Amino acid sequence: MDNTALSALLAATMIAGTPILFAAAGELLAERSGILNLGVEGMMLVGAAFGFICTLSTGNHWLGLLAALAGGGFMASIHGLITITLRGNQVVSGLALTIFGSGLSGFLGKSYQGAPMLFKFESLHVPVLGNIPFLGPVLFRHDPMVYLCILMAAAMWYLLYKTRWGLTIRSVGENPQAADAVGINVGRVRFLCTIVGGMMAGLGGAYISLVYAPTWQENMTAGRGWIAVALVIFALWNPSRAIIGAYLFGGIEALTFRLQTMGIHISSFFLAMFPYIATIVVLVLVTIRRRQDAGAPEALGLAYDREER
Repeated sequence: MDNTALSALLAATMIAGTPILFAAAGELLAERSGILNLGVEGMMLVGAAFGFICTLSTGNHWLGLLAALAGGGFMASIHGLITITLRGNQVVSGLALTIFGSGLSGFLGKSYQGAPMLFKFESLHVPVLGNIPFLGPVLFRHDPMVYLCILMAAAMWYLLYKTRWGLTIRSVGENPQAADAVGINVGRVRFLCTIVGGMMAGLGGAYISLVYAPTWQENMTAGRGWIAVALVIFALWNPSRAIIGAYLFGGIEALTFRLQTMGIHISSFFLAMFPYIATIVVLVLVTIRRRQDAGAPEALGLAYDREER
């Protein structure tokens, strides 16, 4: 593979990894507070539908992103109501929301099936840096959402590990009883993290329908929400590792398309499975290596009732 082809592959990797990073960062925030959200796929689908429909209707993709934020936040608020307020089972609630999100997005987008996105994000050509051979096209000629995504993940790392708010979030996820004892409102912190996480998943879905594949197709997230959930485990609940992992998985996805254009004769069905096979392999390796200390919050998936403290 020559330098031009490699540069194009790495540039495609940045684009393919962006929706996964949005969703994974949101899931990581929710899980750090102790809430397991398996509804990421459904939230991404609703965000993709809301973002696409709003952008096509208004001609403004920023309004479309706001609609995607609202859609993801709406779905996440349902999850929060069930799991935090009503203390329902987090696994069941998340799976139900994935099914609900798939049906809702399919219903809303039925009349838009196959419609192209006429209002696209323009790529930014960073002065001077964008002209650097090889690195310019890879890092400095992308749409604003790519850079926003990386900045959000970096900001989340700073929030979790360098601020008092981050300490509060991590304490709620590790030991909600102790956090409650020192005056922290466990339910409020968890609800806020869950909603913000859902909003970020909505952004990831909108990126797919507005930038990555600018059209509307039913179930167009194609399992990326599940990859995002797996990525949180791969990253050991650390946002900095999530950035690396997201673009690793994005590179695998981008490579599957490049292999077809390079004349390598591999079944298209196997190539379609490749990102998910890689996800399973990575999870197995991480589990074997860190079986005793995976870094998961101690109270992850456990409902908290202060009356039982």
